[in-house]
Amino acid sequence: MEEILKQFPNLTENQIVQFQKLEHLYHNWNAKINVISRKDIDELYTKHVLHSLAIAKVQPFEAGTYILDVGTGGGFPGIPLAILFPESRFYLIDVILKKINVVKAVADALELKNVKAEQIRAENVKGDYDFIVSRAVTNMPDFVSWIKDKIKKQNKHTLKNGILYLKGGDLTEELKDFPNATEYNISDFFSNAFFETKKVVHLPLKFKA
Repeated sequence: MEEILKQFPNLTENQIVQFQKLEHLYHNWNAKINVISRKDIDELYTKHVLHSLAIAKVQPFEAGTYILDVGTGGGFPGIPLAILFPESRFYLIDVILKKINVVKAVADALELKNVKAEQIRAENVKGDYDFIVSRAVTNMPDFVSWIKDKIKKQNKHTLKNGILYLKGGDLTEELKDFPNATEYNISDFFSNAFFETKKVVHLPLKFKA
C-alpha cells in the first residue's frame, strides 16, 4: 500500500480508502473461493494491485474512456484501474461465473459506479472500446482474434487505441507478427524485484466497421 501511495501521490481520500479495503475484501473472498493463489494473496498489493496499475504508468485514461478487461479473474487489472480512473468506464468479463461474482461483490463493496462485470466470452462482447486490457490470459495472436473488431475509431490518448497487455518474459516469438507492438518494462516504473521481467505491451489496433 505504501508503494501505491508513493507512485500515485494525487489519490483522493476516497481512492485511498478504496485501495486499503482491497486487502480485507480479497482475503475474505479468497477464504471462500480461491480467486487468487494462496501464495500470492499475502502479496496482493505488489503482485496484483501495483501490477495492474503499471498500465496507468504507460497510458493514463482520460475521462470518458471505455475499457474492456478480458479474463479479469478476480478483477485484475480492472478493479485497481477503476479505482484510479473513476471517470472512465470499465467492463470486466470472464468465462468463470464464480470469479465474476467476486468482482461484482468487490465493486459493490467499494461503491465503484464505473464497473460492470459479466460472465461472457470476449468474442460475444458487443460495443467498441478505447482500450482492451488483460493479464496474460492467452498468447497475443489468439487474444487479437477475440477482440480485433471491438476498437473505437476516435483516438483521444497519447497511445493509439488498442490493447494494453500485462505479460512477462521474452515475447519475441509471440509478438513477431505484430511489428507495431511496443514493450514497456514495468521495472522502469516500479523497483520491486517481482517486476524485473514483467512488461506492459501496447498493440494499436485499427477500427473495423
